[in-house]
Amino acid sequence: MTLAEMSFPDLAAKSGHEAYKATLSRTGAVVVKTSQGQMVERRADGTVTVIKHLPMGKRVKPGAVLKRAKQAG
Repeated sequence: MTLAEMSFPDLAAKSGHEAYKATLSRTGAVVVKTSQGQMVERRADGTVTVIKHLPMGKRVKPGAVLKRAKQAG
């Protein structure tokens, strides 16, 4: 792994935080998923509104090959 590739996780995290802050300052609100499995709207004034409770995700073992389920129709 090259030095540049090793910095990808840090760059991705930094970019995500910058996008969050930029959107919050530009629009006044951001919709995010929380660690408690909720979709919430966070406003610049600090208020939080729960939009939806999300179902728990499925755990997948690292290296597992996922296949798309065929849709009926």
